[in-house]
Amino acid sequence: MSRTSRLVVPLRVLLAAVLATLVTTQVAALPAILGRTAEQNPDLAPYRWPLLALAVVVLACVQVVLVCTWRLLTMVRDDEIFSERSRRWVDAILAAVGLAWVLVLVACALVAAAEGLSGTAALLLVALLVGAAVGLLMVVLRALLVQATALRTDLDGVI
Repeated sequence: MSRTSRLVVPLRVLLAAVLATLVTTQVAALPAILGRTAEQNPDLAPYRWPLLALAVVVLACVQVVLVCTWRLLTMVRDDEIFSERSRRWVDAILAAVGLAWVLVLVACALVAAAEGLSGTAALLLVALLVGAAVGLLMVVLRALLVQATALRTDLDGVI
């Protein structure tokens, strides 16, 4: 068993734990947090439901990334990562990251319109920067996967 194959199980356990935490956050924590925020800050009360909807969809995008990563781990374990099928999973990750980034941008605009430059708006700006970095990193990794797949195909043709 290769070192990479031994890492698949612990990574899957971690992915499952993160997925369970995200579902709990979507169902229980977010509605409660935004409800309290609306009570404490009346300026944000009209934005409670739009922000909740945005947050739930952003977390759903993260869940899509986790599921795609799970599938890519299976492909790594089965030594099928350098294939056209793997690129589709990476493309799905890129789409989810892009959608989440746009939604965080909308949430940032809503919060900035309601409160001005607040701590929440600053936190959302940080999330935008992190999301942009993750998205750009995924673009680079996708390009590397495409190159490695082409090299693997060429090598399989030679052998």
